[in-house]
Amino acid sequence: MVGRRPLGRQFGWLWAAYAVSAYGSGLGFGALPLIAVLVLHAGPAEVSALSAVGPAVGALIAVPLAPWVDFRRKRPVMIVMDLTRFAATATIPVAYALGRLGFVQLLVISAVVAAAKIAFNAASGAYLKDLVRPDDLLVANARFESTNWSSTAVGPPLGGAAIGLFGPVTTVVADGLSYLLSALGITAIRGREEAPQPTGKGPVRADALLDGWRHILGDPGLRALYLNNMVVSGLIMATEPLLAVLLLRQLGFPAWQYGLAFAAPCLGGLIGSRLAPRVVDRYGRHRVFRTVGTLRAVWLIGLALVRPGVVGLVTVMAVELAIIVNMSLYTPVLASYRLERTPTHLVARTLSAWSIGQQASIAVFTALGGLLADVTGPRTALTVAGLLILATPLLLPRRDQTSQHAPEPARSHS
Repeated sequence: MVGRRPLGRQFGWLWAAYAVSAYGSGLGFGALPLIAVLVLHAGPAEVSALSAVGPAVGALIAVPLAPWVDFRRKRPVMIVMDLTRFAATATIPVAYALGRLGFVQLLVISAVVAAAKIAFNAASGAYLKDLVRPDDLLVANARFESTNWSSTAVGPPLGGAAIGLFGPVTTVVADGLSYLLSALGITAIRGREEAPQPTGKGPVRADALLDGWRHILGDPGLRALYLNNMVVSGLIMATEPLLAVLLLRQLGFPAWQYGLAFAAPCLGGLIGSRLAPRVVDRYGRHRVFRTVGTLRAVWLIGLALVRPGVVGLVTVMAVELAIIVNMSLYTPVLASYRLERTPTHLVARTLSAWSIGQQASIAVFTALGGLLADVTGPRTALTVAGLLILATPLLLPRRDQTSQHAPEPARSHS
């Protein structure tokens, strides 16, 4: 079976490093909004600002990083970004212990972590394309997606229990240590990595990152998927701080139930990611984009119906399960298609441009959701997000523009 084809020891180390980091992030799921609510007693606008301003500033910081990533060896870049995230998150428990933790510090850390994540993902995507065969990209991305959802299933309940037992910054410590272990795992990857060569003469242009957006917007299939992804991601992620305020403050859910509400449905992510290669083989990539891309958008409105008690907890879990099953099937297909359609020398810039656009969209929708929630309440803001996302399938490709691979242009290595 193609899904069980061995991908090599180097991929195994990369996958292991990703898993360590993913499980650490699972433990720290929603840690900064939780700290803002539980320690700093922040309101809906402040919590939404934390989820919006940090990633937005991080995206701006990542703009000059993209060309730098493209013309560097990718393993050292990934290690540096892991160590940067470790150093940033390590300041939280120190400041908390000294009684100096503040909202501005959380904003700065959120921005640094967001920028480092964009640069890391750009480098790892380019490295993955060189590491595995083109026919194995979907299988490799499905394994990453499966790991991502399994870590989210296990991490938040354990994180919620750890917060209850050991304090609100416990999961941040675990998340920071996971970045350190990830860096060690990437260091263990052996084999010589050639330094990328610029495609033209002279220094790298100041507008080199724009090449990523030019490539995305110049490809009809990528352009439609990019616009759809920005809006869908922005609306879904905008609900996270709204739910934190609604569940933790207004409805009185304890932290462990808040974690469980998002963790248990993530088991559905294992199903979707495992099925992705088979579903593509049977129905084709275009049908996956159209059908599954539509199905992941129709459930969000259900979060506006959450009530106190067991019924409310089950409602959140059911909505999240439906969204996650479809997202986990859709995402590895999108990631593989994006790599296939992008020439090697543009991968890092394209992935950076994609991530920056996505983070900017998340920041805008989250900020608007927070302002709306401050005026009308979290439930109304959730309703508006659920209604808006119903229109996003109109942005998906209407024709099959996803079956042809982009040709690799000839490159000079002189």
